[in-house]
Amino acid sequence: MATSAQDLGPVLDKDGVRLTVDDAIATVTLTNPAKRNAQSPAMWRALAEAGRVLPGSVRVVVLRAEGQSFSAGLDRQMFTPEGIEGEPTFIDLARSSDGELDASIAGFQDGFTWWRRGDLVSIAAVQGHAIGAGFQLALACDLRVVADDVQFAMRETSLGLVPDLTGTHPLVALVGYGRALEICLTGRFVQAEEAVSTGLANLAVPADQLDAAVSDLASAILSAPRDAVIETKTLIRGAHHRTYDDQRAAERAAQARRLRDLAGLGE
Repeated sequence: MATSAQDLGPVLDKDGVRLTVDDAIATVTLTNPAKRNAQSPAMWRALAEAGRVLPGSVRVVVLRAEGQSFSAGLDRQMFTPEGIEGEPTFIDLARSSDGELDASIAGFQDGFTWWRRGDLVSIAAVQGHAIGAGFQLALACDLRVVADDVQFAMRETSLGLVPDLTGTHPLVALVGYGRALEICLTGRFVQAEEAVSTGLANLAVPADQLDAAVSDLASAILSAPRDAVIETKTLIRGAHHRTYDDQRAAERAAQARRLRDLAGLGE
């Protein structure tokens, strides 16, 4: 990834999240390698804020992490009776009303939901451990490029919980119901070769080539006109919800818009 993004200074840098912008490419970096980028509600709020402050010039968002691990999942302090200072403990959440509890979890999810916006393409660059919330954050992106040392795991079930940070829908879409269920119930590691062969990852490369591979992918995406990328992403995202004939109709409508736009006849 271009170093010039760092030279411009961060747009946001707080609670283990740094956002830098270099013209059409934004980079969101997890910046707490000492704790293997363990996640907390404060980090989730910072991730949500990063999505809100993205400039309109951005077309591609790269998600990466400092250190040997992408993210080891939830900060273990959240599992202690005292929890994290300034945050509700699990007991506090459990004792809240149905509406309050639902709103709390929805707020946590906000940091995971904007990555698939129609006007952006998001790429997760994943190395080392991506466990639980870390796995789900990688799944929040459109595309995943992984280092050959990657280890995905969904450990929530073993803790008596469920994956609730938006990861179940993309996981099933990528690898199918049976494999998704097995991955979640066993909590086992999914490594690079399986990740690529099952469609969980688009590409695996040696760890020292991860940034370069993501940069190449971002450049390839940016080489196409923005409106064509947006229309194509919308078509692909909606395909599994549509019948074959409905998808044909959606293709025709999208192509009509593109042709008229290219001819200078668009709205």
